[in-house]
Amino acid sequence: MYRHLERRLAQQIREFLHRSYGLDLPKIVIEQPPRIELGEYALPLAFELAKTLRKAPRKIAEEIVAGMGSIEGFEKLELAGAGYINARVKRDRLALALAADDKPKIDIPTGKVLVEHSSINPNKAAHIGHLRNAILGDTFVRLLHFSGREVDVQNYIDNTGVQVADVIVGFLHLEKKSRSEIEELTRQPRFDYFCWDLYAQVSRWYEQDKQNRDARHQVLHALEEGGNETAAIADLISIAVLRRHLETMDRLDIEYDFLPRESEILHLHFWDAAFTKLKDAGVLSFETEGKNKGCWVMRRGKARANDAENAEVAEEDQKVIVRSNGTVGYVGKDIAYHLWKFGLLGRDFGYRKFYRYPNEHICWISTADGEPNHPHFGDVAEIYNVIDARQAEAQTTVVEALRGLGYNQQADHYTHFSYEMVALTPRCAAELGYQLSDEDKTRSYIEVSGRKGFGVKADDLIDTLIASAKKEVDPRHPELSEAERMTIATQIAVGALRYFMLKFTKPSVIAFDFKEALSFEGETGPYAQYAVVRATNIFRKGGLDPELFAKDVASYVSTDDFAKYLNGADGNEIWELWLASSKTSYVIDQCIATTEPAYLAKHVFQLAQLFSAFYHRHPILAEPDEGQKKFLFATVAVVRRELMRALAVMGITVPSAM
Repeated sequence: MYRHLERRLAQQIREFLHRSYGLDLPKIVIEQPPRIELGEYALPLAFELAKTLRKAPRKIAEEIVAGMGSIEGFEKLELAGAGYINARVKRDRLALALAADDKPKIDIPTGKVLVEHSSINPNKAAHIGHLRNAILGDTFVRLLHFSGREVDVQNYIDNTGVQVADVIVGFLHLEKKSRSEIEELTRQPRFDYFCWDLYAQVSRWYEQDKQNRDARHQVLHALEEGGNETAAIADLISIAVLRRHLETMDRLDIEYDFLPRESEILHLHFWDAAFTKLKDAGVLSFETEGKNKGCWVMRRGKARANDAENAEVAEEDQKVIVRSNGTVGYVGKDIAYHLWKFGLLGRDFGYRKFYRYPNEHICWISTADGEPNHPHFGDVAEIYNVIDARQAEAQTTVVEALRGLGYNQQADHYTHFSYEMVALTPRCAAELGYQLSDEDKTRSYIEVSGRKGFGVKADDLIDTLIASAKKEVDPRHPELSEAERMTIATQIAVGALRYFMLKFTKPSVIAFDFKEALSFEGETGPYAQYAVVRATNIFRKGGLDPELFAKDVASYVSTDDFAKYLNGADGNEIWELWLASSKTSYVIDQCIATTEPAYLAKHVFQLAQLFSAFYHRHPILAEPDEGQKKFLFATVAVVRRELMRALAVMGITVPSAM
């Protein structure tokens, strides 16, 4: 409702400006007053108009306040300071609508949205950095679903790249394993852990003798060619590791719809079709001299191969798409993939079922010859790629390729959802058993490296968090069964992890710390979960069902009581809690517009904080005034519902007890 009233206010102001001054302002800036007693909205509009109207801001503000008239849902407009306009809503009206969970109709953009996230190389176990990607991506999917959008969730699988090649080198050259022996290993629990250690061994083997890297080049050529023993082994390994990745992410309630693989992009000739388009449009040119001799390159910026004025382009302004040995680089395959995403390639994958989630949702995977009946993937209106900040140049190159081909509308709807890395605090690294130097112990964070074997496997992190949470749960709830305590510990651990990964803005480097993440105090998942548990306990002790109460608040609290208690002695304090509860949709809109889920984490924390203060100030069960008691119950019901709703969008469930 908060969002709906803001839009109504903006529209009324816009119409007044057109009617009174002949001005058309497409955007009306609306802020929030510094204190709740000043109102719910603040407009700095008069300052913006002062130069145009050649009047003092305060004079303009006076004219607007005097001329606006009544606005449905608003009490009044007030002049403030040197020209601010504060808007006060009718508290009882907004509270009643919020209690009834009224959802005004909104216009939902047409077209499907594709969110690509995780995209873990299928060569070893997922690690803590992958978790940030997956949690960000999954939360953004949930944000879009909340706003009514249709979403395709894809997880791109680079099964022909260097990382997979290195593990194959390890199996064939270090382990000396046959295909049948490798197949037997893939059936072992946590096969991805075996690959983790082997990958690090291969890196050290390369360092021993540079000629050892020749084995990598041979494997890469075999993978691109396909249809050979090496490619078959690669498929065996990558499928086994990929299945483990999906099992790991499923522990965090993260699901995918489709797994497009790089092998099909090559073998179904996606790249060939894209290559023809790029050459015909002059986006690519063949270099006959210089350091890129024999390569197909994409000229950056406005320079194109058929642009005579820009025929000479500095080599640093070129991007090699096809190497001199004929192999296509990562960016080239990515361009082809994105042409398919937008339905511009004229080709499609084959599809087969790959993974069935506990809720019966099916995840599909690309293949050369697929099943005849399958969902329609690709051909989307918008794309969000959750990829770390180090890939910014590659993402920019893909966008430039789309523009070079004349697909400007698609390029405008292509978003690189960028984020920074995850590291460990020295304390966390030590808890995980890593040996740290004295210098390491003084650092703010310790970087991890999968190639060096230094890092935190995702499953190990989840296991450790669950074990730590259970140590807290066991002594608090000895009356519960072992299974019940494990369920609660798992919910707390997953909530702690997801919240920790989301509370930092995307450009922030995260230094993960067990103690901080699991704390029941401060800006953490358990703190927010505990607020909901407290709210539920109030209803339990009062002999009421919070779900039923929330669905029919109007039968418990009269309209007159809403007005009475929201404007009484404690009105401002309680109203602040109601107003914060009304902002869930508003905050979710902000998260989508800015691709920043951290705003929702902040909203949840602030709402939990306000509820905690309310909880300690108002002993509801002991309240003698029956009318006020029911109103306080209504307040708890609304806050509980909105906290659970916001946490669900963050992928966090609330335990039955804490």
